[in-house]
Amino acid sequence: MSNSFLKSPQPINEPVKSYGSNTPERAAIKATYDALYSEKIHIAMKIGGAEVNSSETNTMHPPHDHKHSMGTYSLASEQHVEQAIAAALEARTTWAAMPFAARAAVFLKAADLISGPYRYKINAATMIAQSKTAHQAEIDAACEFIDFLRFNVSFAEKIYQDQPVSSSGVWNHVHYRPLEGFIYAVSPFNFTAIAGNLCAAPALMGNTIVWKPSDHQMFSAKIIMDVFEEAGLPKGVINMINGDPEMVTNTVLKNPDFAGIHFTGSTSIFKNIWQKIGNNINLYKTYPRIVGETGGKDYIVAHNTANVEEVATAIVRGAFEFQGQKCSATSRVYLPKSTSKAILDRIVSDINTITLGSPRDLTNFMTAVIHKGAFDRLAAAIDQAKKDSDVEVLVGGTYDDSKGYFIEPTVLVTTNPNYDTMERELFGPIVTVYIYEDEQWSETLKLVDATSEYALTGAILAKDRLVIEEARLALENSAGNFYINDKPSGAVVGQQPFGGARASGTNDKAGSSQNLLRWVSPQLVKETLDPPTDYRYPYMEA
Repeated sequence: MSNSFLKSPQPINEPVKSYGSNTPERAAIKATYDALYSEKIHIAMKIGGAEVNSSETNTMHPPHDHKHSMGTYSLASEQHVEQAIAAALEARTTWAAMPFAARAAVFLKAADLISGPYRYKINAATMIAQSKTAHQAEIDAACEFIDFLRFNVSFAEKIYQDQPVSSSGVWNHVHYRPLEGFIYAVSPFNFTAIAGNLCAAPALMGNTIVWKPSDHQMFSAKIIMDVFEEAGLPKGVINMINGDPEMVTNTVLKNPDFAGIHFTGSTSIFKNIWQKIGNNINLYKTYPRIVGETGGKDYIVAHNTANVEEVATAIVRGAFEFQGQKCSATSRVYLPKSTSKAILDRIVSDINTITLGSPRDLTNFMTAVIHKGAFDRLAAAIDQAKKDSDVEVLVGGTYDDSKGYFIEPTVLVTTNPNYDTMERELFGPIVTVYIYEDEQWSETLKLVDATSEYALTGAILAKDRLVIEEARLALENSAGNFYINDKPSGAVVGQQPFGGARASGTNDKAGSSQNLLRWVSPQLVKETLDPPTDYRYPYMEA
């Protein structure tokens, strides 16, 4: 391979299976779900390629059936974290020196494994442990993860091919070195694909990883590691540890070889980590790369020229898919007075047809929120809204945690554009609507831009092109991903690189070459082909 310029396969987005009635995938996912649900397993840490257990463990329970036990997983001590760091640093020597094509082959094979023999297993694990419907698991754990793996190889190949101009007698070339040290990956519960990509993207560029997955995603995290190992990932390249997040983070951040963090999670935690890195800056051998995607207070703004059914559908899907537990989920809506009743009537009608329950029942559009803490936070917000005079519960507003953590899809309508739930990220199936006077369109756009500290996603629905352009410019800084006549979620790798600014993160665009460039340290090499032999320049002639 070192004597060939290899070209990777042209990536295409993985087709999404429908799971419709009488399809083979529908039968397969139910059978795999049932098999995994009936098992009890123990998940060990993976350090240097070896399974490592500890005396301290936690239990795993499906959010939609919290009395059911899925098994246990080991928790790391500070010593385990240090072992994982040492394993990553040891593996870096050979992994960084491996030809790109060899590294790429690992992740291309992983993509094919997920597309093939692991598809229903990783989807079913995501359904069980993260309470995703079959459709939400398919677009996440299978398709988006596959797309990350395949498209990243293509993006990296183009990065490596980007070389400087050479002049006469000189050959200039850039070596895209991995960062000097190890990368710390911290992943959330809500997207299996994000968890895999937070590790795989830096690893593809030659880095080695210490990975802390969410406690509420351990079931699918294990399968991610199984896939990588079967694909031929060398020992120690990705090390998975589970444990107290603060202890793990503090242990990582005090190590001189810490070279960067790839993070998805809450804004407050990311800011806290950034502050700790700043406080520790004199410890590190290099300036660490800090890459993070955090919270959102994502919006839909409808103009009076927008189609009523299109607006209602964008709101229902945007707000309630996966129980609103997406950083891109619609959580605040601005409707024109003239069409607001028709839109809200359609939303209420749609919500009245939504059923909640186990993801095993594929007729359910929604299932449970992730854990007791999320349930309590959302229930408290609903209870407060029932008491406040400047907001009403239009539909929903009920909840039940007797079997699972179920929150009904809830629509609040407020007369106060700065009401609590218009500004605070709730991360659940609650959306708040503010109705504006039609002639206040331009002022409303300014309100949308100024209301939130976040700038992740947003959407405008309108027919008039002048109106759309006005909104796009007025809301330019309010969203890293901006949607026209669509819901503000559902970014596809290779089509809509994802990330936001302000309090929503560093906007390094997962699923693009911009993200991969953060995990390399370029070295310019100038080679003079015909070196001079006399120090004198022509201008020095008498």
